[in-house]
Amino acid sequence: MITLWGERQRYCDHVTRRNFLQIGAFGAGLSLAGLLRAREATCCSNKSAIMIYLPGGPSHMDMYDLKPDAPKEYRGEFKPIATNVPGVQICEHFPLQAKMWDKLACIRSIVSVDEHSDSLVMTGWSEQANRTANHPSFGAVMSRLRGAGTNDIPPFVSLRGMSRGTEPGFLGVAHRPFTPDGPGFRNLRLANGIDATRMDDRKSLLSAFDDLRRDIDSTGTMKGIDSFTARAFDMVASGAVRKALDLKQEDPRSRDRYKGIESFLTARRLVEAGVGCVTLSIGGWDTHSGNFKSLRKQLPQVDRGVANLVQDLHDRGMDKDVVVIMWGEFGRTPRINNSDGGRDHWAPVMSALVAGGGLRMGQAIGASSARGEYPRDRRYTVQQVLSTLYHAIGVDPAMTFTNGSGRPMHLLDDREPVRELI
Repeated sequence: MITLWGERQRYCDHVTRRNFLQIGAFGAGLSLAGLLRAREATCCSNKSAIMIYLPGGPSHMDMYDLKPDAPKEYRGEFKPIATNVPGVQICEHFPLQAKMWDKLACIRSIVSVDEHSDSLVMTGWSEQANRTANHPSFGAVMSRLRGAGTNDIPPFVSLRGMSRGTEPGFLGVAHRPFTPDGPGFRNLRLANGIDATRMDDRKSLLSAFDDLRRDIDSTGTMKGIDSFTARAFDMVASGAVRKALDLKQEDPRSRDRYKGIESFLTARRLVEAGVGCVTLSIGGWDTHSGNFKSLRKQLPQVDRGVANLVQDLHDRGMDKDVVVIMWGEFGRTPRINNSDGGRDHWAPVMSALVAGGGLRMGQAIGASSARGEYPRDRRYTVQQVLSTLYHAIGVDPAMTFTNGSGRPMHLLDDREPVRELI
């Protein structure tokens, strides 16, 4: 087995987690064709999802769930501001979102687990549970179901590299995401000196080899140049994804709006090109110290990224067909600690931002207690939020897939959606 490591990311527990890509037998994960193989034609819908992950655990108390009437050691340094929806207030560092809250919604009463991992919010299962159960990520499920999509567009792209949360689990290596800095993207370029004619020659040569392998193979497992290998060639030849990732193709005025937050623009361009699920991340949110100092820099970036992305989706008539979610792995402690104004891990309650997908916007759903310590009403689980996202893209969260032991497994166990959004 081969492991390709990506960027290092260090959290408060001093464990360095590096994005990884594990390659199965025969190097299947290294080839574009291998990533596509075994993707069956069971497309769910043409809808897409953009999943924005805030690694480290963002402070719910300083973003969408401020407590201005709580004691100073709880409420923190930021003030709430009114949105364009009566009765809904958010952080003062979110002025752009406040002006368009009729296009947004937040859930302020989600319970989580104390675990530095994206596994829970991407799969619905904690990392600890997934070490043995290997449940697939949201994007991998979309990859599995969109097998009949356009040949030259990958169904799942991760702009933040590989992580345990993006893994396909028991769905198989074919449903790992394509990553712009990974081997899959490098294969999207024609090699120097290779034109369309030589590309066809290589395709014919591969077909001849596969004919030989098929003749030798008595088990029937070698099927030659199947539709998935053909799709790999089509991706390389068409360059559709390469063009979507090339921001020079975008209007300069649009690039200026996304300066410093280009991943939001790339995500929009990818779903426009037909990608089913895009994941991205921004910043580091493990603020045990300097919470307010860090957030003064990061919250305006998030505000600009969300506002531009959501407005662009509306302007292009894509808001009903693209669902957006932004969240981290847990909230932060309501009470400010004694080390440089930080907040620590807090799993009992966190918030999430949702937009688009035909869901009901202009809301703040649920409430935490007066000091932001636990859900006061409308308690929701991460699985219920993911169930709502599946609903938005036309996928039944009760559907089953066979795991490695041959047992049918539901996508989620807690499948009741967030009713206020439906």
